[in-house]
Amino acid sequence: MNSLSPSGVLYVVSAPSGAGKTSLVKALLKVDPAIRLSVSHTTRAPRPGETNGRDFYGTAKGSISHDLNAGHDVLLEIDWQGAGQIKQHFPHSASIYILPPSFNALRTRLAGRGQDSDEVIERRLAAAAHDVAHADAFDYIIVNDDFEHASQDLLAITRSIRLETARQLLRHTALFEEFKRI
Repeated sequence: MNSLSPSGVLYVVSAPSGAGKTSLVKALLKVDPAIRLSVSHTTRAPRPGETNGRDFYGTAKGSISHDLNAGHDVLLEIDWQGAGQIKQHFPHSASIYILPPSFNALRTRLAGRGQDSDEVIERRLAAAAHDVAHADAFDYIIVNDDFEHASQDLLAITRSIRLETARQLLRHTALFEEFKRI
């Protein structure tokens, strides 16, 4: 059996800018309120509607550990480098990479936001090409070519992880003990 502790699940979601990560995470949190969104570190400027301390900036490792040890599922939205660091500290975390359907679709999405200059969009596209090269380090990959389908894929991943045998044995110890006594 796996060496899991009876704790929550840490989900790590990464994607290049414009892949739909934030929208997919928001959709997941609407249908699965058991997952807590953890505010992550970032160096970018806040987007319109983001609030410092709620949507944006700074989460300590201790805060994540505290929530997990209390049995809460936690979701982090971070870049691929941060996802690698999280995997080192939390080896049982589930890492999920969101891909746009194509490079051209990504360009269209970034331009459609209307918040970045052409120069910033070009930098984001160059960064995306580099980021996608690291997608194979993740446990799961979702191609966001259809939002509803990608949203259902993300939900399916979170549900399947909760149903892993090792987690179920820990969550339902009393039930299994009851059957052992028969």
